[in-house]
Amino acid sequence: MDLSQLRAFVAIVDCGGIGRAAVRLNASQPALSRQLQSLEASLGVRLFDRERRRMLLTAAGEGLLSRARSILLEADALKEAARGFETGDSGLIRLGATPPMIEAPLAPFLGRWRREHPRIAVHLVENGGSTLADMLDAGQVHLAYVPADDDRFECRLLYPVHVVAAVAAADGLARAPMLELADIAGRPLLALRPGFGSRDWFDVACRSAGLRPTIALESASHSAVLALAASGYGIGILPSAVVPPRNVCLIPLVHHGAAVGRWTMLAWSRGRFLASYARAFVNAFATYAQSRYPGRGLVERAPPIAPPRDRTRSANAEAAAGRRHGRGASPHHPERGSVERRTRGHGRPLR
Repeated sequence: MDLSQLRAFVAIVDCGGIGRAAVRLNASQPALSRQLQSLEASLGVRLFDRERRRMLLTAAGEGLLSRARSILLEADALKEAARGFETGDSGLIRLGATPPMIEAPLAPFLGRWRREHPRIAVHLVENGGSTLADMLDAGQVHLAYVPADDDRFECRLLYPVHVVAAVAAADGLARAPMLELADIAGRPLLALRPGFGSRDWFDVACRSAGLRPTIALESASHSAVLALAASGYGIGILPSAVVPPRNVCLIPLVHHGAAVGRWTMLAWSRGRFLASYARAFVNAFATYAQSRYPGRGLVERAPPIAPPRDRTRSANAEAAAGRRHGRGASPHHPERGSVERRTRGHGRPLR
């Protein structure tokens, strides 16, 4: 078994077949087939079921896929570490981010980062937070934007994200500084699909309040929810990090006066090598984002969300982990418990 066989296995899964995988890896289909057969022989298991022109992962293939990804990422990290020791000024960062985070504050930051560090490439992987957390845990990305309550990861704390109601400016509710969940329970709601963090936090809060909201739309697109909310079709349920059009107002949702939402973090896996340039990226982005994150004005007027305690560390602290354990100062002081703190363990990560 060698790395090229593992790369062939992962590429076939990601591309949906040998043909497209061969194009990605710049190899012939027969060569890729031979690598897969050699890997199956070496492991002693069949990784795919062949059905006509389709290739379906077996149970063994499903179970070994995440380990294969981790091995490849560790191998890449080893190469990057060696290159970093030699030059210290080049490398690759695979960063998982949600669409609102990419729009702001990541997009303007990346332009400046590239000008200052032209030989350090940042490859973006766009997805929802729950998926990103799993990808980070599986070793598919080096860094990921996820909720700051996952003990699997080291992190740098970023900013709080509230669940908000997206209301058409002409709607009477648009003038409210905050909205209780009960205020919108009888209205048609436009939500992201289950698995998106803001939707999951909203569902947890509604269960806590004993409410059964009317969901008129479940979408994978933040923009679609905003467009329909602007038309008056319903009230959108979104994270405060979205940037609304002028004819939509974002209003914090609360339950008995307590905020619905969580803090976020830029995270990396415990025990995996993180290059010095990646640590520099983490610290630079965290400093930038904490003062420029989207929805900052809304968050500042909403009830505070208590930040995680004793869970976050500066990226610079990694080198000192064996000598001491530091506690970062919180940018906000907890004044009132959030719904997420009361229902810990039932929410899912941010999307």
